[in-house]
Amino acid sequence: MRIITADGAPKAIGPYSQAIVTDRLIFTAGQVALDPKSGELVGRTTAEQTEQVLANLKAVLSAAGTSLSSVVKTTVYLADMADFTQMNEVYARHFGAHRPARSTVQAAGLPKGARVEIDVIAVTP
Repeated sequence: MRIITADGAPKAIGPYSQAIVTDRLIFTAGQVALDPKSGELVGRTTAEQTEQVLANLKAVLSAAGTSLSSVVKTTVYLADMADFTQMNEVYARHFGAHRPARSTVQAAGLPKGARVEIDVIAVTP
């Protein structure tokens, strides 16, 4: 196992790693829309927060030597399922033609009052 720490993503706010690489798989921790420098939540809307979440995930995957194109599965947690369309538009733009498997669920609450959290499983290059 190898622990991934990305300077371009927020530091873990608890006793966990940003990501773990094992064999050919990368498992990321869930990312919310925290600014990597300030640690503060970025964006008021789900769309704005999804942009930051995906930027954070890209930084973590880059530190692991890969990108969104290697993602095989995502899990999206929304504070309100009514925000699905906002999240989905941003998500589709970032993933392009690549279509990893995905689960989307409504969560009773997310860290720091976030509107969206996403974690991924990717393969190593």
